Amino acid sequence: MLIKKFNDCKEIIAGDNCILRELLNVLHGDKVDCRYSLAWAKVPAGKTTFKHAMKTTEVYWILKGKGKMFINDEIEEVEKYDTIYIPPNAIQCIENIGGEDLEFFCIVDPAWRSEDEIVL
Repeated sequence: MLIKKFNDCKEIIAGDNCILRELLNVLHGDKVDCRYSLAWAKVPAGKTTFKHAMKTTEVYWILKGKGKMFINDEIEEVEKYDTIYIPPNAIQCIENIGGEDLEFFCIVDPAWRSEDEIVL
């Protein structure tokens, strides 16, 4: 059994400039049998992540707040409980358009690796 406490997961500034805690990633020492990685991300009010692209599939699940999601030439507003599929190699960023932190889970499949992300 693997149980990780949120506060034990180190908070970092990710390559796209969001605040991130990696919750699960077999490539970074978690002894689990899965392909994907799971992270919690936060974008403060009024901020936008850097445009970036992933070689892998990514899914966001909004936990809190309101944002504007940019994927290639598409722009849509997103809010709590929305699920966003981001295809491989898509140029993406998310803007917090609400008055509180925008928080979401990120699932990357296969698991996130720095060499699979290009910050533009």
